[in-house]
Amino acid sequence: MQSETRTETDLLGELQVPADAYFGIHTARAVANFDLSGRPIHSELVKSLALVKKACALANVKAGVLDESICQAICRACDEIVEGKLHDQFVVDALQGGAGTSSNMNANEVIANRAIEFLGGEKGDYSLVHPNDHVNLSQSTNDVFPTAVKVAAIALLRPVSKAMSELQGGLQQKEKEFANVVKLGRTEMQDAVPVTVGQEFAAWAQAIQRDWWRLYKVEERLRQVNLGGTAIGTGLNAPLKFVFSAVEILRDFTGFGLARAENMIDVTQNCDVFVEVSGLLKAAAVDLAKIAADLRLLSSGPRGGMGEFKLPPLQAGSSIMPGKINPVATEAVTQAVYKVMANDQAITMAAQAGQLELNAFIPLIADALFDSLDLLQRASMLLKDKCIAGIEVDEERCKALLESSAALATAMAPHIGYDKASVVAKEALATGVSVPVILLRDGLVSEEQLAEMTSPQQLTTPGVAGDKKRR
Repeated sequence: MQSETRTETDLLGELQVPADAYFGIHTARAVANFDLSGRPIHSELVKSLALVKKACALANVKAGVLDESICQAICRACDEIVEGKLHDQFVVDALQGGAGTSSNMNANEVIANRAIEFLGGEKGDYSLVHPNDHVNLSQSTNDVFPTAVKVAAIALLRPVSKAMSELQGGLQQKEKEFANVVKLGRTEMQDAVPVTVGQEFAAWAQAIQRDWWRLYKVEERLRQVNLGGTAIGTGLNAPLKFVFSAVEILRDFTGFGLARAENMIDVTQNCDVFVEVSGLLKAAAVDLAKIAADLRLLSSGPRGGMGEFKLPPLQAGSSIMPGKINPVATEAVTQAVYKVMANDQAITMAAQAGQLELNAFIPLIADALFDSLDLLQRASMLLKDKCIAGIEVDEERCKALLESSAALATAMAPHIGYDKASVVAKEALATGVSVPVILLRDGLVSEEQLAEMTSPQQLTTPGVAGDKKRR
């Protein structure tokens, strides 16, 4: 009968490891040392580590430093991990000391022990496949972990770009739907000039389009990797044949257009590329937060606020106030993107904290970056599916608020002068009599002029409203 534990040894001595565990002593020590976030590394990073290890095994065979049978066993183990198996064996906390060494060793041990089984041995028999001598051959944490982080980041970035594109499409659909609905525009939370609902959606769509383009293009910045640079980028202990083939093999596996960095020391010690990517995620988060805030304002009420928009009713809004419906989709999106903004600050601080030839804080960078990528993708789809798609507009409310404001006085200023327009606006606000009524009453414009000057097309496009030269 198999014992419940097995004994493994490292430079610190012996340790008991669960007999059925695929991880080993290095992972067990890390689990004991880093009880921080309570979550393991991202599943996409687990897959990326396996892809890197598989590419390195094949490159080592090409370099003539790894036995073919061991390579095949390693590759089979890596394939299982990429397929989603053995992820429960990646148990090291996402926040860890050592620049990712614990996660790299977690991968080395899991892959080694599974490879051992493929070769007919039992877990822990590292004479068959060794975590360091075979799985980690020609590598260091310092080139493996950053490379895997970039591969995982690209894999997570693409769905974000797609989600932003779909959100843009949803906004553009509403732009067309409400192209002819005129409402009151507002600046500094005060009545401004007329705008169509379609124009408001078009502006939001344009902002999201910029975000999509920036995120689509920034993938290029993640494609330069330092695999083959080993400890500090000099490539010590990595055969030249390995250095020149490992990235090519990994590129074929991922299809991501990866390239070996021209200066591997630079890419090993500097993490500014992650700050750049995070900054663009933050920019997109800002736009989502702005849109969500605008939608909450425009739908506020429905009787005591603006009430121009009607957001889809998703759930009862109160445990005490019957009939209350809250804008929960926009609130959830706002919280998600605030977290993206907070993650950006963490990434910025961690990237600048790197010292000399290595950044020890890349586990935090990875954890925060992957969290931002996940949140932004989900927030974009939530906003599109749960909010934008079902928005309705109260056209009567839009018309009433526009006509009861002094906004139309601005369109009259080129015809009657700024001072007279100011007097009209002041009276309208003081008495509740509409601007058109005052203009006609005082003979400032004719009914024909008024009709032309207040047409939706005239009020919401460039030029002076009612100017015959615009015809």
